[in-house]
Amino acid sequence: MQNGKNMDQYTRMTETPVAPLLIRLAIPTTISMLVTSIYNMADAAFVGQLGNAASGAIGIVFGYMAILQSVAFMFGQGSGSIIARLLGKKRAKDASRYASTAFFTALGVSLVIAVVSLLLLEPMLRLLGSTETILPHAKQYCRFIILGAPFIMGGYVMNNILRYEGLAAKAMRGLVSGAVLNIVLDPVLIFGFGMGTAGAGLATALSQMVSFSILLSMFLRRITQSRISIRYYTRDIRDVWEIMTVGAPSLLRQSLGSLATIVLNNCAGVWGDVAISAMAITNRVAMFLFSFGLGLGQGYQPICSFNYGAEKYDRVRTAYKTAMKMAMGLMIVAGTVVFIMAPQIVQLFRDDPDVIAIGTRAMRYASIALVTQPLSVLTNMTLQSSGKALPASVLSMMRSGIYFIPLVLILSRTIGLPGIEIAQPVADVLTAATSIPFLLWYFRRLPKGE
Repeated sequence: MQNGKNMDQYTRMTETPVAPLLIRLAIPTTISMLVTSIYNMADAAFVGQLGNAASGAIGIVFGYMAILQSVAFMFGQGSGSIIARLLGKKRAKDASRYASTAFFTALGVSLVIAVVSLLLLEPMLRLLGSTETILPHAKQYCRFIILGAPFIMGGYVMNNILRYEGLAAKAMRGLVSGAVLNIVLDPVLIFGFGMGTAGAGLATALSQMVSFSILLSMFLRRITQSRISIRYYTRDIRDVWEIMTVGAPSLLRQSLGSLATIVLNNCAGVWGDVAISAMAITNRVAMFLFSFGLGLGQGYQPICSFNYGAEKYDRVRTAYKTAMKMAMGLMIVAGTVVFIMAPQIVQLFRDDPDVIAIGTRAMRYASIALVTQPLSVLTNMTLQSSGKALPASVLSMMRSGIYFIPLVLILSRTIGLPGIEIAQPVADVLTAATSIPFLLWYFRRLPKGE
């Protein structure tokens, strides 16, 4: 029975026409990304009713959550890429070894991060860019996020493994269930129980526990081809190193994104809580917009890894071209809508004239640069999904690190607040241009046919 199910999945991933398969895998991942982004924006909207300082706290703690996510994605996408390629080679037992190793290692790391974070909470939040007025709200919110760290990280690992196995709809159930619960719990805990910012943190922690439980049940019920069990945990440290190496681009991409948020908050803090709040809203809306493209890219990743492992290289080429066309079309439409509706969108979060003015300009710049992101993101995903860890890692450092951080530091000092507003869009354009040589190098080296 299990071998038959594995062969059905192998056939589906390697023989189904690429476009329908990509759409089938992309729809659940896109829904997951959109619902998660809606939760992030709902969280910001509910907390924003408590004032600019509380709204700014969400942006501060968002940087910390990005750190947790970056480590989890290193283990989840690192193992997922390896697992998909192993399944393409029909080696399910080896896939279980990598799944179990990634899961339990991530749980251990999350406990260490949680303990250190609780001990160093206040200085950590100041480092993340918290001002004196934001700090009390950020502490209340972040304590619950820290307590939920093992569930957050474990859930992200399992979600990525499910996606790479081609079980995007199953992965969606876990994420969406938690996000919807979070949206429901936010107003209840923040206003109904009068917990304020702490209520938003508790809502997030509880929802992550639910997502974790749903995702884990899928592995325990043997819905997946890979297994999660302590008996499959590796006895070879080289397996852990391989997972971390292949997952390094995700770690770099996410952690540099967190560092970029810290730098952005500190630079924007010169103009007060209003600027921090406006940029936090802009970043969340930009992530919501790119959820369409990112969800499509995440649907593409298992196709790329699975067929690369099965040595069906022409399907890798076809999948990349198809995903690029779809992503570019989506970004053009999304960017146009947001450019036109920017003031109204910002006002949904904060009815403050200064926040609306800053957020509108920043959001319009971001919407223009959206069309450049599919090129850089899909190229990076292709490299990582094929196990090309070094070039994928180098490209991962471009957007939020090598380009954005120097740009926001220089531009904020030379042209002021407008420099903060344009720094990320300029970094996006430069990253897209840089990804072109990587793309050409990869496809020139990729064998023809099967």
